Amino acid sequence: MALVVASVLAAGALAPAASARPVPGSSSPAPAPSSSSYERAIPPLTDDRGRTLSLRGWNVEDKANRGENALSAITERHFRDLRAGGFNFARLLVFWDDLEPRRGQYSARYLRKIERILDWARKHRVHVLIDAHQDVFGPAFGHRGIPEWATRTDGLPFTPNPDDWFSEYFQPAVQRAFTHLYEDPDLQRAQAAMWQVLAERFGRHPAVIGYDLINEPMGELREGEDLPTAARRIEAEHLTPMYNRLARAVRAEDRSTWIFVEPTPIVGEGVPTGLGRIEDSRTVYAPHFYNTAMEAGADYDPDAGWIEAYEAAVTAYPARHRMPVVVGEWGPLNNALPNMGRFYREAVASLNRYSSGWAGYVWCYGGGYCAVDERGRFRTNKERTATPYAPAVAGTVRSGTYDAGMRTYRLAYRAAVRSGVTELSLPPSSRGWRVSVTGPARVLGNGARGGRPVVVARPGSEVVVTVREAGPYGRTDHP
Repeated sequence: MALVVASVLAAGALAPAASARPVPGSSSPAPAPSSSSYERAIPPLTDDRGRTLSLRGWNVEDKANRGENALSAITERHFRDLRAGGFNFARLLVFWDDLEPRRGQYSARYLRKIERILDWARKHRVHVLIDAHQDVFGPAFGHRGIPEWATRTDGLPFTPNPDDWFSEYFQPAVQRAFTHLYEDPDLQRAQAAMWQVLAERFGRHPAVIGYDLINEPMGELREGEDLPTAARRIEAEHLTPMYNRLARAVRAEDRSTWIFVEPTPIVGEGVPTGLGRIEDSRTVYAPHFYNTAMEAGADYDPDAGWIEAYEAAVTAYPARHRMPVVVGEWGPLNNALPNMGRFYREAVASLNRYSSGWAGYVWCYGGGYCAVDERGRFRTNKERTATPYAPAVAGTVRSGTYDAGMRTYRLAYRAAVRSGVTELSLPPSSRGWRVSVTGPARVLGNGARGGRPVVVARPGSEVVVTVREAGPYGRTDHP
């Protein structure tokens, strides 16, 4: 992220087996809880069987190609490899400028390409979140997202900064373009119409779990306003009405798919959001999890308290409004620095405490942010994201924890009053996994080398599932 963000903050500114459709009323508003009870106050994501869902996965993107070549870098291999690694979730980046290159003219070719990707995801049983992505607003500023025809700058200046692209969000022309997007009635209608095209086309596709209405929205700072204050004002005055407007547009075409809403990226510095109530009971809070210093190349500092501050800040809003949480992006660029192993371990543990899922950035084959190399092998420390978990629990989860040191996952839940299947996901392991249950339940499929065994329990019973990776010579002990 931007050095300009760091300088502002340093100056004292911080004081599918089943369709993943929600059960009606599963996220209805409730009074705000105390801070110590946020885990219980934040409801889980659910599917149409009422099962508690956990999403674990990665972003999937093609930012390099556009027009006729748009999305060509995404192949079936992405979804086959995600599934083989134990993941069940992909956040798919799509771009308004490719969908509607000229106002009112939607690209049938682009829609077919999105559908082909969704078909691959369905084949490999990966849930997909369709993300309307933007970086620095769009192509008018050399990036992707909102079309040039929808970019209005009032003639204000823009100076590119390729060494720190995020700082371009603070250019006057970019900030004014966001203001027009939020306030101009014709652009409001155009954005809503774009989402209606996507919802009408893909709302019934079994791979689609939700719609992320806009990636990392920003806005215009006022003179003398510090960044956290500006972020909260933008979220309250611009993003909240925009999300309610777009939610109504989506619901005209699709009544059940989850809607994901993001705060500004400033949340990454532990700034509580200023978002207000989204008047839709099937809404997911979808913040991103990036740290300014680490994005600028620094190593993780375990003593800085960043993860703890972020968790405290990011949980208040969804607890108050009774919304599930799915973190849409996270993961540092320099993942091989000395403290990064500890970062991944602590970050995964934190994310799993309060969220229904997360998508790392990004599933690609190479260097930089890529999760895996050209041969599909995890890059340093990123293998720590592949742990056992329960993609779907037929009941109420009491606890679900993974001990990285002991390589042990433990799930405790009260089985639903009606029969249902709880799914487990075990990443590939040369040592193998041991699955055991306590309570009136049985395991079908052992998942010894990785896979997805299931647990069937007596309705209403208390069940504990323990998954251990076998040690050398078949032992299950670990140092």
